[in-house]
Amino acid sequence: MNFDIGPIVEGWEFDPTDICARKITGVDGRPKIQVRLDLGLLQMEMEGRPDGQRPFDKESLLEYHQDKLDAHRSKHGSDAGFHLDREACAHLEQEGLQYYHRYVCLFRLEEYEGVERDTARNLSLFDFVHQYAADEEDRTHMEQYRPYVIMMNTRAKGAISINRKNYNAALQQIEAGIEQIRAFLQETGQVEEIESSNEIGFLRQWEEEVRRNRPLTLKQRLQQQLQEAIAREEFERAAEIRDQVRRLEQNNR
Repeated sequence: MNFDIGPIVEGWEFDPTDICARKITGVDGRPKIQVRLDLGLLQMEMEGRPDGQRPFDKESLLEYHQDKLDAHRSKHGSDAGFHLDREACAHLEQEGLQYYHRYVCLFRLEEYEGVERDTARNLSLFDFVHQYAADEEDRTHMEQYRPYVIMMNTRAKGAISINRKNYNAALQQIEAGIEQIRAFLQETGQVEEIESSNEIGFLRQWEEEVRRNRPLTLKQRLQQQLQEAIAREEFERAAEIRDQVRRLEQNNR
């Protein structure tokens, strides 16, 4: 067997300014993601744990520890006494990094449903470790990534809505994401970071772009035509447009 990956990456140049990701079909028939690196490539599964492993015959280490928590509750009646030691937290963080690599590539490939799934999964990881880590440092360590992951989750949800031409839903999702980040910064005593947050700043800018670029509704187009008619002193035309707006409003009641 020839293990040289040269033929696989031939003609696929590494670009340090971009995420060089592509989808392929593996020999097992399942879709996979490949990422071009300067010294070769990285390959990930599209679903499940990115490295394809099943620790303790579970989809992920997070699922394994969540099942352990369920067993603890069943035995003791509550989650009192359940905790994650430092080694468990370190392994969970490494696993979370795999999902991070995948959702960044999925975003580049415009596979937004996968981005939403993996970012939601990592937010659940942060919640789990924050609640059950035995060590204070472990409880707070991954929280530094929360604003970024919320932003990426929001971008995925918003992109899905925009692809469905549901611009109002996208705007609501963007605003909800901004509020989540703001609330997190307030709860963690980082109020002064709200105004300078890169994540909030990006989402605010995106929100403005969506508002500016979304197609106008029929009512908005008529109102725009009405203002133009008034500006040109075409008052009969303006009256006709007002009648159209009134009929439209009555039909929508």
